[in-house]
Amino acid sequence: MSYDITHILPAYNEAGRVRETVDQAVAYFATKQWKAQIIVSADGNDGTREIVRDMAKSNPDLSCIGEDARRGKGRGIRDAVALAEGRYVGFADADNKVPIQDFEVVLPWLEKGIEVVIGSRALTTTSIEKKQPLYRQIGGKCFGYVMRSLTGLSVGDTQCGFKFFPLHVAKALFSLQQVDGYMYDVEILVIATRLGYRIQEVPVHWRDDGDSRLDLISGNIRNMRDILRTSRVHRHLSPASAPKAARTVAPLR
Repeated sequence: MSYDITHILPAYNEAGRVRETVDQAVAYFATKQWKAQIIVSADGNDGTREIVRDMAKSNPDLSCIGEDARRGKGRGIRDAVALAEGRYVGFADADNKVPIQDFEVVLPWLEKGIEVVIGSRALTTTSIEKKQPLYRQIGGKCFGYVMRSLTGLSVGDTQCGFKFFPLHVAKALFSLQQVDGYMYDVEILVIATRLGYRIQEVPVHWRDDGDSRLDLISGNIRNMRDILRTSRVHRHLSPASAPKAARTVAPLR
């Protein structure tokens, strides 16, 4: 395997922040002496892709995909996972809501063979530096109640954009994933649960940047539609559908 880790940064018009986020990821993995493949999946027309591609001229392990049209975060990550070559694969928001250093908490669980390790804002040990506005907190609680009722998921926080997997698990999950929009997180966790994969929530450092791209009315109607579709489309999955692979792997250098 040519890379220790593939780190995916989904972005939509993040020209003002993407350089700093990429630089921090590159520096972090370099300090660990891990060979990291970094893929920025960037839609939009504000120059984000051009910035990353210019950075990639001096870093052959950095690449960028995407289009001017907004195709959706789920689609962007799905396309990036198809290109992933790392022993582990994960993604974090390009606006740096969770610092890459929190991978320190993720890695021990991956090395124990846990198939899905996700950052969670629902744990008491999570550090929330800046909370969301109250109306979004209330909306999030209502969303969680409805989502869990429809899907049967018991995960405390499905929407934190900090998730990691062994390569074979990422490939399996995203080969089945279909939702292009925000509910790709829920879909991935539903698929993982039905395939019998273990999900581990871990505490992270999280801050709201106040730049939500979700329309509260039309966006949430679309989200509910995608959740209902997810429950229907993947209802026949079972652990027998999951690819067989070793439960543990050698630790990173």
